[in-house]
Amino acid sequence: MRKTEIHCNSALNKLKRKIPYEWDLNIYRGCQHGCVYCYAIYSHEYLGSASYFNDIYIKTNIVEELEKELSHPSWQRSVINIGGVTDSYQPLESEYQFMPDILKLLIKYKTPAIISTKSELVLRDYDLIDKLSQITYVNIAETITVLNESIRKVIEPNGAESKRRFEVLRAFRKTNCSVGLHLMPVIPYLSDSKENLEQIFSLAKDVDVHYLLPGTLYLRGKSRGSFFNCIKENFPDQYQALLSLYKTGGADKDYKEKLYQTINSLRVKYGVSPSYSKVMKDKMHKD
Repeated sequence: MRKTEIHCNSALNKLKRKIPYEWDLNIYRGCQHGCVYCYAIYSHEYLGSASYFNDIYIKTNIVEELEKELSHPSWQRSVINIGGVTDSYQPLESEYQFMPDILKLLIKYKTPAIISTKSELVLRDYDLIDKLSQITYVNIAETITVLNESIRKVIEPNGAESKRRFEVLRAFRKTNCSVGLHLMPVIPYLSDSKENLEQIFSLAKDVDVHYLLPGTLYLRGKSRGSFFNCIKENFPDQYQALLSLYKTGGADKDYKEKLYQTINSLRVKYGVSPSYSKVMKDKMHKD
């Protein structure tokens, strides 16, 4: 892995939309988790790098820039999505430790946040996140795609074990955070079995997540090539079927309808909410 320290001109990136958030914050460019379906691989083209997973850029001045923005009189305490492109709790964070200082700023300026990860390193900052959740809205979400570790190690090689991610959610459920499970992407023929989906819903119910948000695999640009190279090498029996299903960026309508019939039936069976917005509105209103 190659590390490159850089300076950013701003910590926050304003999005075109405002719902459910209009600001992104990404500490790193590139991500060590190595997820084969990652949609952000293309973004390294602008840096002249071809290795999104092994060539990591670190924004060393991000804390200082964030304080400038949060302390500005125009700041409206909008929700910030932390780690929407690259995981803020990827392994390098254990070395650089930016997140504790970022969380302290969010506490200082009473700024709500959404934190999504595939790591258990977020537990290091449990007390700070708990404190922030007592002041304003905080959402902690873990992405969990498959419980079979032999598959998970191939498609998400450097993320935490899936069952450890459930334990992260269980821990944060004891705080005032809203807690969500991102079942995405569902990968046809690898993670879409009734057995896998039912296990995930059952554990989500056991943890008592506030919501479970599913999403099917979508492939575009460089992500498509990276994904199919991995499938051909590691899951050759599924390669042709996946190629046939993904003639375009998404799976066909029939496949998605059948998948969501299964997901919706499990949602009813286990009583797991599909709505991240309800708990968000409830907690923001209380603030």
